[in-house]
Amino acid sequence: MRRVIFNQKGGVGKSTITCNLAAIAAYRGLRTLVVDLDSQANATHYLLGESVDDPGESVAGYFEDTLSFRIYPRDITEISRPTRYENLAVVAAHPELETLQGRLESRYKIYKLRESLSALEDFDRVYIDTPPALNFYTRSALIAADRCLVPFDCDAFARQALDELTAAVEELRLDHNPALDIEAIVVNQFQSRARLPRELADELRDRGNPVAEPFLPASVKVRESHQAARPLIDLAPRHKLTEAYIALHDALESA
Repeated sequence: MRRVIFNQKGGVGKSTITCNLAAIAAYRGLRTLVVDLDSQANATHYLLGESVDDPGESVAGYFEDTLSFRIYPRDITEISRPTRYENLAVVAAHPELETLQGRLESRYKIYKLRESLSALEDFDRVYIDTPPALNFYTRSALIAADRCLVPFDCDAFARQALDELTAAVEELRLDHNPALDIEAIVVNQFQSRARLPRELADELRDRGNPVAEPFLPASVKVRESHQAARPLIDLAPRHKLTEAYIALHDALESA
């Protein structure tokens, strides 16, 4: 199963959700791959705890290969890197993704990621982190994925953008990937004592959106997790936020 985590709004926790759900999947014994398509490389640094300087060993190198003829093109698993966690690997991002984008679009390489991920046999789950924009890489991810998770940070602007996002995903589904489904809206940074977040979540549900539960509570533990480059299941396995992530993962898997 391949999941893409996408929202055009920045700062909603895409990379955090990607890495923590992937880490829990790996902890559950599922062979899990994270593909980082965001040039900021937040998911890469979160899981590897190191800078990525070699584009030949990143997803930028993989896309660079698609622009040139190779008798034996590299499989995407050949540029994946193991993490310190059993069953968890990452295809690293790189700043060169920005400069490659125009060339990839002009050569219509939009299906290459799907071809590579569809051929995978070594992984049970793939989580794809995307940039906060509907660009070439995000479209590639949506075309390659089975399901889409939409982080939602209980902000009025996020609510306004959700209809636009849903329409964009639906258009891409109709044109390129009939199997794609918005699996869930993941309510993130939820403040249970505040009135507005609860009202927004209820409004989304009343409008028929697939709002996932449990909600992910706001916590300073997220920043500590980023700083340590350790997913919550490793850093604080008994923390309330970790427990919420575990419950969310299991709910998605059992749906």
